[in-house]
Amino acid sequence: MAHPSQLGFQDAASPVMEELLHFHDHALMIVFLISTLVLYIIVAMVTTKLTNKFILDSQEIEIIWTLLPAIILILIALPSLRILYLMDEINDPHLTIKAMGHRWYWSYEYTDYEDLGFDSYMIPTQDLAPGQFRLLETDHRMVVPVESPIRILISAEDVLHSWAVPSLGVKMDAVPGRLNQTAFIASRPGVFYGQCSEICGANHSFMPIVVEAVPLEHFENWSSLMLEDA
Repeated sequence: MAHPSQLGFQDAASPVMEELLHFHDHALMIVFLISTLVLYIIVAMVTTKLTNKFILDSQEIEIIWTLLPAIILILIALPSLRILYLMDEINDPHLTIKAMGHRWYWSYEYTDYEDLGFDSYMIPTQDLAPGQFRLLETDHRMVVPVESPIRILISAEDVLHSWAVPSLGVKMDAVPGRLNQTAFIASRPGVFYGQCSEICGANHSFMPIVVEAVPLEHFENWSSLMLEDA
């Protein structure tokens, strides 16, 4: 999760988020080089005492400053399109979970099981245990197995919400009357935090998302216990 004074992204916990981080670094380096070149040209033009009588008409320069930006845009667009297609790819999910947004909590339904679902409310500050995070912890976590393709079906019951977990590279709007889907693969065990990312009313800041990725054996034990309690 993020920490105070952090400048970069959270550590990637899914293959798609790793690709997004690599693309961010790639694009940032291109922007840095362009900015450096423009700054150098500005400083050189302002400080030089030399003049060029052909500066108003140069076919070669016009060709260069037309082709160079086109090449740079291609270098940015191709990796971007590749990642967009990767984010939309859903290959044979091992588990499907329906996330429903409410004012102001989330409910989860494991559709591969007959009766496995629960509501997930934020834990009030006064009820937090030592080591838990304020405004981020929930009373029920969404538990998923590690290294398994997970499909999330996302909708809302009342107003617009958005189901977002930055470290997994997942963000999808929850629209009433519409079912959106996205997918992710948790590449390592851990607890990953997110929040509703669409302003949805007075308690918009108080409907966090907690995803806990565990080994498959632990997930099977957890699901069995949840089914017994149901």
